[in-house]
Amino acid sequence: MNKFQVLLYYKYVDIADPEAVREAVREICKNLDLKGRIIVANEGVNGTVEGTIEATEKYIEEMEKSEYFKGINYKKSVGTGSAFPKLSVKARPEIVTAGMISLNPNKVTGKYLSADELHSWYKAKKEFYVVDMRNDFEYSSGYFENFIPSGMNHFFELEKVLPKLEHLKSKTIVTVCTGGIRCEKASGFLVENGFGDVYQLKDGIHSYMEKYPNEHFKGKLYVFDKRLTVGFNTEDPTHEVVGSCLHCSEKSDSYVNCELNTCHYHYICCGNCRDKETGYAFCKKECKEKYVIGLGLRFSLLDESSKLNNTIDRG
Repeated sequence: MNKFQVLLYYKYVDIADPEAVREAVREICKNLDLKGRIIVANEGVNGTVEGTIEATEKYIEEMEKSEYFKGINYKKSVGTGSAFPKLSVKARPEIVTAGMISLNPNKVTGKYLSADELHSWYKAKKEFYVVDMRNDFEYSSGYFENFIPSGMNHFFELEKVLPKLEHLKSKTIVTVCTGGIRCEKASGFLVENGFGDVYQLKDGIHSYMEKYPNEHFKGKLYVFDKRLTVGFNTEDPTHEVVGSCLHCSEKSDSYVNCELNTCHYHYICCGNCRDKETGYAFCKKECKEKYVIGLGLRFSLLDESSKLNNTIDRG
C-alpha cells in the first residue's frame, strides 16, 4: 500500500502579514517533514505538499487551527515520496500570478458549479461552453469534451483571452483549471468584462476526476511536480490516452523538456522519439544540432584547459 499523499489546496483570504504567516506555515511543514511549494500573499494561500499520509493529515489538522485557513478543501492524490525535491514557502504579491492585483475573487468571481452539477449538465446535453484556463501545454495530456482552449502560455496572459471569447458573452460559460484557484480570478475577470452567465468548476478538474474518473474528462491531469500527470482509475477500459508525441503523433502522456539549455520547450514525447545517440529529448532538429555544437565547444575548451595545465605543471 502506498504511504505517500499529495495535498493540493488554496484559499483566498485577507492576510495582513504574509511574512509572519509564511514562517508559521513553514515551521509546520518542517516539523512534519513535508516537501512542496507554498505561496502566501495578502490575498491568501496556494500550496501543494507531499509527505506520508499520516503527516499530511496532521498538516490539515494544524492548518485548521488557523483563523486564515479554516475550511480549506484539500484535493488528495497518491504521492511517490519524491514529487518535490525540497520545501519552498514564499511570500509573494499574488498566490497565482495574473498581473492584476486589483482582481479580488472575494469581491467578484463566477458562480460555483460542483462536479455533480457539471456532470449532470453533460448528461442532459445542456448548452454550455467549457473554457480551459490552464496553460496551453497542460491540456495536451487531458481535457474536457468540447472544451475551448484559452490559448495562454502563462496565466498572466489572461487579458488576451477576451477577444477569443467575445462571441460567448451571452452564453453560459464554465471556466476550469487544475484545482480551482485560477478560475476564481479568470471567472471574475470575465464577469468584470461583461460576460453575463459565468461559472467556475468548484475545486477544479482534480475534484471532478476523483468523483467521475474517465467521464467527460479525457486523459490525465497535468500537475506541477515531478509526477507531471495524475490519473484516476486509469486501469479501467474507458480510460483514454489523449496526448500525442510531438514527433510521431503516437499516443503518449509523457512530458519532457528539450535538452537544449536555451530552449527547454516542455512537450509530450514518446520513448521511441528520444534521440538515439544521447538518450535526450530535442523538440526540433535544430536544437539537437545546437546541443552537439555546444558539447563540442565544451570538450574543446576542456582539452585546451588540460593542455595549458600540463604546460604549467611541466614549467
